[in-house]
Amino acid sequence: MSDPCLRAVLADCARTRRYVTYGALAEQIGLDGAGRITRLTTMLEALMVEDTVAGQPLRAALVLGRASAGLPARGFFLKAQELGHDVSDPVAFHQTQVAALFTAAG
Repeated sequence: MSDPCLRAVLADCARTRRYVTYGALAEQIGLDGAGRITRLTTMLEALMVEDTVAGQPLRAALVLGRASAGLPARGFFLKAQELGHDVSDPVAFHQTQVAALFTAAG
């Protein structure tokens, strides 16, 4: 359940140009039990703050909701907006974040 494990999984996703669902990510980093997605979301939101402060693309963009039509869950966009990102076009915002992540990962 370590933050370095979360970072490693997301770095691998970027490097291999793939996405992961919240449930699969929680399992991969060892989160289990009741509230595991809530705990994961808290970790992802902290990472979003870090990425925003560093001027980096949001790594949390690689995490998709199963019922979100190929996008992160609504909370991702709410947090991004809270951090000052323009999410008026959620699909375009997500695509921009993902493209930057894939490019940075080489």
